[in-house]
Amino acid sequence: MDHAVDIKYELDLNKLRQTLPDQPGVYLFKDHSGRVIYVGKAKNLKKRVLSYFKPVKGLPDKTAFMMKRASGLDFIITSSEKDAFILESNLIKKHLPRYNIILRDDKQYPCLRLDIKEPYPRLNIVRRIKKDGALYFGPFSSVSSVRSTLRIIDGNFQLRKCRGSGLTNRARPCLNYQMGRCLGPCTHNVPESDYREIVQQVRLFLEGRSRELIDYLKKEMAGAADNLDFEKAAAIRDKIRAIEKTVERQHVVSPKMEDQDVIGIAQSGDLYQAVILYVRKGCVMESRNYLIKKKDVSAPEVAEAFLKQYYSRETFIPERVLISEQVEDLLPITDWLTDMAGKRVVIHTPFRGEKLSLIKMALSNAENLLAGKTSSRKDDLMKILSSVLNLNSVPRFIEGLDISNLQGELAVGTVVSFVDGLPHKQGYRNYRIKEVSGIDDYGMMAELVKKRVSRGHLPDLFLVDGGKGHLSAVKSVLREEGHPDIPVVISIAKPDENRNEKYDKIYCHGRKNPVTLRPDHPVLLLSMQIRDEAHRRAIAYHRKLRGKKLITSQLSLIPGIGNNRVKLLLRHFKDITAVSMADMDDLLEVPGINRSLALNIISFFASVHQRPI
Repeated sequence: MDHAVDIKYELDLNKLRQTLPDQPGVYLFKDHSGRVIYVGKAKNLKKRVLSYFKPVKGLPDKTAFMMKRASGLDFIITSSEKDAFILESNLIKKHLPRYNIILRDDKQYPCLRLDIKEPYPRLNIVRRIKKDGALYFGPFSSVSSVRSTLRIIDGNFQLRKCRGSGLTNRARPCLNYQMGRCLGPCTHNVPESDYREIVQQVRLFLEGRSRELIDYLKKEMAGAADNLDFEKAAAIRDKIRAIEKTVERQHVVSPKMEDQDVIGIAQSGDLYQAVILYVRKGCVMESRNYLIKKKDVSAPEVAEAFLKQYYSRETFIPERVLISEQVEDLLPITDWLTDMAGKRVVIHTPFRGEKLSLIKMALSNAENLLAGKTSSRKDDLMKILSSVLNLNSVPRFIEGLDISNLQGELAVGTVVSFVDGLPHKQGYRNYRIKEVSGIDDYGMMAELVKKRVSRGHLPDLFLVDGGKGHLSAVKSVLREEGHPDIPVVISIAKPDENRNEKYDKIYCHGRKNPVTLRPDHPVLLLSMQIRDEAHRRAIAYHRKLRGKKLITSQLSLIPGIGNNRVKLLLRHFKDITAVSMADMDDLLEVPGINRSLALNIISFFASVHQRPI
């Protein structure tokens, strides 16, 4: 952007007619408090801004509501329409205006980074792509997905695994070398050319050029066999088989071996579901989905907002982006993506052929996801639940409660939240149970409810993992806290085999016998889902605390290592395994660890693992 002029005006129509320029720029509507409520761009600021000042009947509902709240206007003159486009995108990201379409998922998805400038590069997982000359592969839809890929590479290619950009001076190689998973350049004189061959193989694999890699390895295997190096030939054969299994799982959608992003956008009312498929070298590698809720907007507007906000995150940009909706500002967006990618990028809405098939695939995925979110079956299920349990109203907000402990030790409680039958992760909470000692499930449940009630904003219904006793404990606390009727409380208990019971049962307050439902009844299935989710989270939280205590107690056995130094060690090495594998130089990098303490740590783990110092 060459220059920008920032000018502020009240919404005086006559004054705006006189002062708004016939130039490109960005305009910001603000409410009475000065908060930005809408950001837009324009080729001609005067024409675009004055178009908002029409009778209410001539405006879309969203625009009419916005103009009722607008009390001020800023506009910034830019040197070109392209600069206006970039500035608009940045300002939307900064202010998150109420009346703009916002892509809420700001999560940075994991990628694999390979810095080929290093003599002995290693793969590591990162969440942000930088223009630093390294190679980035991804993004992957989840950490588990990227770790799965990394496991395949670690098992078949001998890249080094040690941390840091440079090689550390080790007295002995690590366990990966002994397992044949690393060439060990930290302790052995490995020719850089040999290591580069492995780097090239990994690069071919991650770029989706698996067929090319397999052909290369087959030639290498034949060469090893000709030289009577049958052990090496067998190792290469096993590597080829592992890669072929990976290739079999990949879904080939384009024989042209192109890199493409395919975006499908489905609509139902004011909900828009966007799905993006990552096609790399002709194969669908990953997918990601975004739900956008916005009234009085069109699918093309959503598509334009999606392109602007998604690709502003410095993610990988392929040569071609296919999208199901035609975008109005196609030229400036294309120019912007081309500049970002450093290569020519094409945005296209296909109407026939192979590329249309890809769009239909993305749309099908989007429609299926949207159907699951908008189906009236969820409303019906809540009504059925209300009827089955004889409730006075339909419970839209349900919270599941559960506790976990080990013989009364490290007791924890968990709350999981469901809205209209779907998990609401923002409402999940973990609590430490501190007032109850010994084995007292009812007392622990009562303490959990007290902690939850103190937060306010109670749900319509509490679902407790347990029987009548747990139900009574919760109701007693709610009465004491001044909530005798709302929320409603039910509990779900597993079948009693001694009574020949086969299915879970639901207890309701004021009812002597439990509600028994058939095993496929939707109310029972939802109740079990909420119970199981609360139980899963409680167990996970308890294990986490137990693991921390175990690690702390084990490290505390080392002479001279107290609680503060335990924290420093774990902060530096992340886990106890890394501490146990650290050598003297690694340990001395930790603040507060001198040579004497480092020797104590090495000696301790040497005795634990029965290995020489």
